[in-house]
Amino acid sequence: MEWHFGGESARRIQLSFLPATANDLPNDLNPAGNSPALAPVWSGIVPGLVLVAMITTVAYSMRNLSGLTLFSPMILAVVAGMVYSNVLGLPAHAKAGIAFSQKRLLRFAIVLLGFQLTLGQVAGIGLGGVGIVAATLGATFLFTVTLGRLLGVDAKLARLIAAGSSICGASAIVATNIVTEAHDEDVTYAVAAITLFGTIAMLGFPLLAPVFGLDQHAFGLWAGASIHEVAQVIGAGFQNGTQAGETATVAKLTRVAMLAPMVIALGLMARRGSTEASSAKPPMPWFVVAFVAVVALNSLVAVPTQVHSAIALAAQVMLTMGLAAMGLQADISQLRSRGLRPLMLAFSAFIFIAGFSLTLVKFA
Repeated sequence: MEWHFGGESARRIQLSFLPATANDLPNDLNPAGNSPALAPVWSGIVPGLVLVAMITTVAYSMRNLSGLTLFSPMILAVVAGMVYSNVLGLPAHAKAGIAFSQKRLLRFAIVLLGFQLTLGQVAGIGLGGVGIVAATLGATFLFTVTLGRLLGVDAKLARLIAAGSSICGASAIVATNIVTEAHDEDVTYAVAAITLFGTIAMLGFPLLAPVFGLDQHAFGLWAGASIHEVAQVIGAGFQNGTQAGETATVAKLTRVAMLAPMVIALGLMARRGSTEASSAKPPMPWFVVAFVAVVALNSLVAVPTQVHSAIALAAQVMLTMGLAAMGLQADISQLRSRGLRPLMLAFSAFIFIAGFSLTLVKFA
């Protein structure tokens, strides 16, 4: 905790990660800039948090509607946020809270994802399975970035699509953007495109298992190595049996674990291409270090099942709030300006990861 002394020796105690006034907020959380406003920080953050929470509640409610149960609350939150901001407009006094949700809550949620994975789970699919997952991830990322350059897609947007396709959907896009620093509209576009093709994979892959002669283990490995979102992998895997579902889940969580080194590598690439002085600090996002530490802790310490469930729910809610905030700041007119090339890139990445991973599963 910190002590702050006012002009009349007034003292107040506040949590160290919260600034004393709205003026003490970092630029990305203080839309007022150099405004002389002296209101406590919560007066600036609360309105936006309330709006984000409302959008999140709507997203969870929408999921109970017929026809929407296939979509995760995170995706519905993006859509609901976009509809709200583009139809009703975004209140200026809510911007600080929206930015807080988009940045701070999302990073903490990614850390909590580490509780979904242990080193023992990774070992469960064997070295061959880990190799297939790693090779598929690396090849898909390089393919997508290279094709994006050939198609003329903005490099930052191409990296977001590459991360979402190769690692773990929306969560990877959000984590990657912390070092990529693309526009919010790019993040929203990438999430929408990845969700579209991930949903197609979830519905279509189980139908293809007998066509390709895949047993439950092979199908689970294919689904876990290629389908974008964790929820989509689980949905596809368990349609073909319990063993397929369990194998798919472990393979997918292995991909999630590779999020940390991928973000570090992207950060190093961004620094190398930066025009800033070479003395700048190397990119090592705190949430990446914390994610790795949580995975290690979860591997060494037996966490009660109820605590695991509570943490998983908290992570999902915070991810949903962060994506709701992104939806609130997305301008549909700017999304349209991206054109069809990024969508073609996402489709090509979807076809590549499905074909590449299937080839490895069948013949490696």
